[in-house]
Parts: sequence; C-alpha cells; structure tokens
Amino acid sequence: MLHLQPIQALIVIPGSMSVRNIMTDPQLPSDSPLSIDRRLSLLVSSVSDYAIYMLDPGGYITSWNAGAEHIKGYKAEEIIGSHFSRFYTEEDRQAGVPERALRTAREEGKFEAESWRVRKDGSRFWASVAIDPIRDENGQLIGFAKVTRDVTERRAAQEALRESEERFRLLVQGVTDYALYMLSPEGMINNWNFGAERIKGYSADEVIGTHFSRFYTEQDRNAGLPQRGLGIAAREGRYENEGWRVRKDGERFWAHVVIDAIYDDGGKLVGFAKITRDITEKKRAAEALEQANAALFQAQKMEAIGQLTGGVAHDFNNLLAVMSNGLDVLSLRLQAHAEVKLIASMRRAVERGAALTQQLLSFARQQPLKVENSNLNGLIRGFEGVLQRALNPTISFEVNYAAHLPAVSIDAARFEAALLNLVVNARDAMPNGGQLRVSTKKVELRAGEVGRLDSGSYVMVAVSDTGSGMPPEVVARALEPFFTTKEVGKGTGLGLSQVYGFITQSGGEVTLHSEVGKGTTVCLYLPATSGAADSKSGTSGTDHRDDDEDGTQRDIVLVVDDEPDLLDVGAELFRSLGYEVLTAGDGQQACRILKQRKDIGILFSDVVMPGSNGVEVARAARNLIPGIKVILASGYPMQALKTAHGEIDEFSVMTKPYRLADLMSRLKTVH
Repeated sequence: MLHLQPIQALIVIPGSMSVRNIMTDPQLPSDSPLSIDRRLSLLVSSVSDYAIYMLDPGGYITSWNAGAEHIKGYKAEEIIGSHFSRFYTEEDRQAGVPERALRTAREEGKFEAESWRVRKDGSRFWASVAIDPIRDENGQLIGFAKVTRDVTERRAAQEALRESEERFRLLVQGVTDYALYMLSPEGMINNWNFGAERIKGYSADEVIGTHFSRFYTEQDRNAGLPQRGLGIAAREGRYENEGWRVRKDGERFWAHVVIDAIYDDGGKLVGFAKITRDITEKKRAAEALEQANAALFQAQKMEAIGQLTGGVAHDFNNLLAVMSNGLDVLSLRLQAHAEVKLIASMRRAVERGAALTQQLLSFARQQPLKVENSNLNGLIRGFEGVLQRALNPTISFEVNYAAHLPAVSIDAARFEAALLNLVVNARDAMPNGGQLRVSTKKVELRAGEVGRLDSGSYVMVAVSDTGSGMPPEVVARALEPFFTTKEVGKGTGLGLSQVYGFITQSGGEVTLHSEVGKGTTVCLYLPATSGAADSKSGTSGTDHRDDDEDGTQRDIVLVVDDEPDLLDVGAELFRSLGYEVLTAGDGQQACRILKQRKDIGILFSDVVMPGSNGVEVARAARNLIPGIKVILASGYPMQALKTAHGEIDEFSVMTKPYRLADLMSRLKTVH
C-alpha cells in the first residue's frame, strides 16, 4: 500500500490546476481505497499541460501520463522502462546532471530546476522540473514523482524582455554626451550612466542613493531650484531649463536640463528621468557671437558717424574759407584801428573753427598724417615734462617704459597731442587727486582679439587713472564725437573721438576699460614695424613743391568752384593780388574757357565738384596750355583725394580753409 501523502502532492500543480484533497472532498463517494487510487490515476493521466510520471529508485520510468506524451512526444509503451536521463541534453548527461537531480531529491526532499530538455524528434524545449521522493509507511524510498512543464514560451518572453532591457541599458550606458539617470519621487538617484560619470565626474557608487541637488550651486540650492524643478515636472509632466551645475572637482559648467515624470499604470508618480547636457562651449560661442555682433555694430556706427563727420567738416571748411578769404580782402582795404581789431577777432574765431574741423577730420580719419618710424618710449620721454605740467600737485604721475620696444609708423606730433588729451581727461576725472600711470608694452595679438586688428606684433600705450570711472552705458558711447559727461562749456566731446580717429587712421585700435569708483584705463594699440626709428619727422602727404619758377609770368587766373560764395571770395583774393580773374562754376565750363583762352597762366580749382572734378580739369588744362600753373584746393585730406581720384602728386594741393598768405606763398613756388 502506497503512502497517500506523496500521491496527493502529485495533483498540487502550481499555475495549472487547483489544489484538491481527494481524500476529504465531500463530493466524492465513500468508496474503498482501491477506487480512490483509481480516481487518482485517472486524474493524473488526464493532465495534459504537465508531464507527470513515476521513476523507480534507479531513475527508470514506471508510469507516463497524457501530459508527458504531449510534451515529450513518446507514447507510454515507448518510454516505460527507460531511464529518465534520455530527456536530458548530451552535455547535461555527460555532466551528471540527471544523477545529481535524483540525489538532491533523495537527500533534501525536493529538486527544482529549469534547463533544456530533448523531445522525441530531437527538438529542445525549456523545462521547469520538480522531483519529489516517494516513500512507504516505513520511510523506505520506493521511487520518485517527476513533474515537468514546457515553459519555452515563457522563457522566450523573459529572454526577449531581458535582451530588450540589456539593449536599453547598453544604449543608455553608451551615451556619453548626456547624463541620463533616474530619480525617486523624492529626488534620490537610482542609477547612473557613463555620460553622467563623464560630465559630472562621479562614479555610480559615489552618487547612487544621494540627492540630485548635490550638483547644483550653493546659491541655487538655497533658492530651492532642485525642489522647484521636481515640483514642475510632477505637476506638468516635464521640466526644462538651463543653469550652472557643479562637477565633482568643483568646476562649474552650463547645463541644459530636462526632467520627465514617470507614472505607473495607475497614474501614481514612481520617479523621474533626468537628462543633463554640458553646453558650456555652446554658451561661450553664443556669448562670443553676441559680443562680436555688438562690436561690429559699434564699429559700423562709428564708421557711419566718421563718414558723416568728414562730410560735415568738409562743408564747414568751405564756409570758413569764405570767411577767412573775405577777412583777408577786407584787411587789405581797411586801415581804421577799430576795424582792424574787429577783423583780428573775427580771424581768431575762424581759426578756432578751423581747429574744430581738424578735430572732426581726425575722428573721421581724413586728416593727413606726417608718418615716420618712431620709438614711443623716446616720444613719451621727450614729452613727459609737458604731461607732468598738465597735472595738478594732488595727482601722482609715473611712466613705465617697456624694454626693447619696437618702432611704430606714426605722426609724432599727433601722437603727442592724443596722449596729452588722454592725460588731461584723466586729470579731470580726479578732481580730488589720485594716481596716473602711463605705460608702454609690446604685445602679440590674435586676429579679432582687440577690435578688428589682425594677428601680429603691436605696441600698446596704456593711460590709467584712479578717478571716478564710468558706467557701462557711458563707456559704450565715450568714443563718439560730441558725447561728453562734462558740464556745459567745459568740453566739446571731441577729445576721445579725436584720439580714436587718429589711432585707427594709423592702423591701430583703442580700447576703454572703466568701472565706477575704480578709475579708467585707455589702451592705444599701434602696429609694430621692423624699421628703425627716424631721426626726424617725415613729410606729409600734401604736396608742397619747391621747384623754381620757369620764368614765365602770366597774369590771368581761372578760378573754378561749384560753391558760389567760395568762387566769389577766391576771385576777389586773386584780384586783390593784382591778377586778372576768370571764373567757372563747374568743370565743364572751365574746360570751355581753357579751350578759348590760351593766355591763362594759373588754374585755381576746387577738387570735389559734380561732373568733371578739379583733377580732370587740371589735366585738361595741362594738355591745352602747356606750362600753366595748377593749384587745387580741397577740404578733404590728400589720402582721401588719392583714394577717390588716384595719384595727384603732379599738382600742388592746398587745404581749405586757406589764408591769403598761404596763397601768396604757394603762387611763388608752384609751376
């Protein structure tokens, strides 16, 4: 008689059948034990989802149910009496897995495992196996009950899920440009990818289980930014922002952050997915672009102002020429002391106006320069006494000269005037005293590092004071003409703009650094030259010819100008000198007169005129009347005229406004 408890275990099959204790089920009739065994046999035989069969103590099969035939493919008559190891793979048999399974069941009371098994047709399936020992009333082992289930599909699904999770893990771990990690609803870090380690510097062991706020700056933590981000993500499902974050080594980086809320099927918040990207370089590039655009806008604005200023100065020169020449004519005719004194006052006003136009032309970079190779240390050293006298006793003054300073090509007199201008500005910024320092230095610049300067060697002259300084909005406009922070009547607003125009015309750049209450530093950058410093000043671009007269004297002058007032005054000047004067209001009229009158000895013409300009008239005059003296007049500098009309060194050029004495001197030397 078999022990019934193990028999009952055969019908307690997880996941397939309900547990029924057939010994106590009231629905079963009270029959003999033999009929109960029969019913047990029928129950086991009818199970088709499980292979349920018996083994003797040696592992040989003694029974076989319908489920075993369905799963393994063998009929009862084919398999009963065979050893159960035939269902194992060759590798498992050689490894002694079947024997080890029986031994475990015998010694431990149960054996459970999952592994590959082989069907009759040779195909493999993944089996879930349970082996229970069966003992009689005396505890003697009489065999084993073996239950096998085909779980291949379940394993395939689990394997697919595992592979999917592994692929996802590899994908996440393989991302190095982004920090990808999970947070608990409270903000605790649950996992950590390689990108997070690369960007933030922490290994997974260092951060998992800690709060993500550790990556924020102290100011942001105190302001509650980490909690605010989680709160928005929880309410709206997503939070996106940019800000400073801190690496393990304390370095800051600019981060683009996205936090997504994660909910379960019931809509409960289970955590957050956090993505962080280091965009520091992008931010720096954007800032550099913004600065470059601002610098370009400022340069374009200054260029436009310069062009406008140059045009205004030229027109103003014409007006001054009318006044200056008229005063010369009047001074020749009037003898009364009071009138002569009045004319002298008017001439001083004209001279002041002329000086103002020169400042405007300097800003517009249209003032002719007398360029020479100079050593700025020598220039400043020779001018140091003048700079010292421009200051008051409450200001401490020092000059630091750099050793081995290369030469620069510069108009020495204009440079001294620019430097004096800066020193006076610094003095005015320190009414209660302070310190003023002038220093020189050789610098190597990269293209675009300072304004629009190219790469190369430059000499920098810095003028620094400890004065009141300027706010950013004033610094931005300080180089503009007529802009001044001084009281009305105490500044024209042309000082710094004149310095700017002169330095940029010389191929350099001006930078201005100032802070309210901490003073101002103006830096002048001039390109270094390989040539040695000249021992004396060079000549200007204006053509002052000293050739002797050719002996030919003609008393007829043709005056050409498109400005009627200038034409009248110019003609009157020549008449006051005893010349016969012909006039023309434009180039075409002048050419017609030159063709008709071959006795004209002097051509005095404005350069810039509509139609045929003065240069074209002068060349036509030389062709029509060989030996004619030509004098051109213009409010524009020589360099601007050359740019517009080509080389004109063949002609004598006077700069407006001119005086009678200047005209008389030029008439003696021109040919």
